[in-house]
Amino acid sequence: MPPKTQITKEMVLEAGFKLIRESGIESLNVRRVAAALNCSTQPVMYCFATVEELRNELYQKADKFHSEYLLNIDTESEDPMMSIGMNYIRFAYEEKYLFRFLFQTDKFSGTGLIQLTESEELEPMLDILKDSAEISKEQAKEVFTQLFLTVHGIAALLANNSMEFDETRFAGALTTAFYGTIGFMKGEEI
Repeated sequence: MPPKTQITKEMVLEAGFKLIRESGIESLNVRRVAAALNCSTQPVMYCFATVEELRNELYQKADKFHSEYLLNIDTESEDPMMSIGMNYIRFAYEEKYLFRFLFQTDKFSGTGLIQLTESEELEPMLDILKDSAEISKEQAKEVFTQLFLTVHGIAALLANNSMEFDETRFAGALTTAFYGTIGFMKGEEI
């Protein structure tokens, strides 16, 4: 008799991630993860004491996947922030369920835009923005906020509706938000 397959924590995370990616967070439960792994629920519960614990680790995994997706830009890009913004929109279109899991659950309950711009995870993007636009760190936070509101609004529409991805139109909206805000920050005539 061959030995039973050892179910590892990483295998459970991969199966849960695939479930969320294909069907949404609503599909996540121990039985479905176990079925995906072709095992009983016992090995899943051995790796994660509760579904909430599994969900928290899956959130971290999805967040890392999202960050890598965003930062996958051409290093020769004239406007790295525009590329990151378009990647954010594209992510919502291509990964609807992951986008909803990351940004439309209660994870940000009680968090405001100020906390978002102060987060450690945002530092690399603020540095890119500061350098590419030749503005201060505080100005970069304000430009990021304006750009984020535009980008997130478009992304939410794509993730929750059957709206088509229109790269030209979305890039135009980002260009207006980005350069309009930078111009305003620098006191340029609009």
